[in-house]
Amino acid sequence: MKKLVSLLLIATFVMSLLALSGCGKTEEAPTTPDTTTETPEVEPAAPSADGTVDIGIVLPTKEEPRWVQDEARFLAALDSTDYSVEILFSQGDSGREMQNVQTLIAKGIKVLIITPQDGDAAAAAVQAAKAEGITVISYDRLVTNTDAVDYYITFNSISVGAAQGQFLVDNLAGGTGENLYLYAGAATDNNAFLFFEGAWNVLQPKIADGSFVVQNSSKAVEYMNKTELTREEMGQIIEQITTDWKPEVAKSKAESHITAAPPSGKTFILAPNDGTARAIYDQFAREDGLEIFVTGQDAETASIQYVIDGKQSMTVLKDVRDLVQGAISTATEVLEGATIVTNGEYDNGAVVVPAKDIQVITVTTDNVKETIIDSGYYEASEFTGL
Repeated sequence: MKKLVSLLLIATFVMSLLALSGCGKTEEAPTTPDTTTETPEVEPAAPSADGTVDIGIVLPTKEEPRWVQDEARFLAALDSTDYSVEILFSQGDSGREMQNVQTLIAKGIKVLIITPQDGDAAAAAVQAAKAEGITVISYDRLVTNTDAVDYYITFNSISVGAAQGQFLVDNLAGGTGENLYLYAGAATDNNAFLFFEGAWNVLQPKIADGSFVVQNSSKAVEYMNKTELTREEMGQIIEQITTDWKPEVAKSKAESHITAAPPSGKTFILAPNDGTARAIYDQFAREDGLEIFVTGQDAETASIQYVIDGKQSMTVLKDVRDLVQGAISTATEVLEGATIVTNGEYDNGAVVVPAKDIQVITVTTDNVKETIIDSGYYEASEFTGL
């Protein structure tokens, strides 16, 4: 008989109270308007007969629509299997993340799927799991500086950044001296470096020849002639332009950058994801006479509406259905003792981790119906102006 999904709400609530009382950092909800449609509720189910859980999943926060959508898709993907699962959220706190992993270890999980809040900080948690013989799958973000990661399921993060950078370059239309504002994800997230690396690979030649003029990073200007940046050099740039993946941080930085270096005419903006893209766009759109080109990623419903409305210029669709399926198929193959087939690898600072890379798609006003609606990713009824 199929084991049902185990979502022990009371235990999770108690853990949440304990984590919040001992930790000062919690991720705040986005301050920008979000038209994301509500994810259908998945009815909690009873634990397996012996009280154990086969697959434990730890996601970073419920405050971003992306991870709530992932939760629903994980549950749907596992509903057709005989494996039990429990999904816990760390709410932007590495301390709670460790507590979540320890809770799942105590429930006898055989596979841990984890999206780290902080790649380095999560190392201790996955090492604890590995010490118990649990297979560790890093999901979407890589746990770094530990040999306790078995597999990495990801969209090719460098290709995401490259798609963002290429979109900006394609819209130069032969212009020179165009204003370029750079923004990045959290400096604690390895993916933020990979996204930026991919974007820099495409943007750097156009920065070096004067087509783009970086307005908000002295370090990017200092390294403008370097085709390849070291991790330390990228870190110096990211430190100046990080949004910490938070729309409220992106909004504040955009305000200060507009004051320090007022934009005019064509304005090109490398925004790392959809939440920050909307926050940044909203600030630049307050200025008169701008033609704004701003990137994003994740294809959040609010940003798809922005794309339809001609506000956000593009987003990178990382079809989470494929990513979830990649993680679940890997987990079930581990449980069944099957051979795991991978198509990539990533150095996490301690070991080269075999990976499953998932393809990404650039979404613009020209192809939004085809890529988002016709593909079944979202329903047309969720949007206006199509």
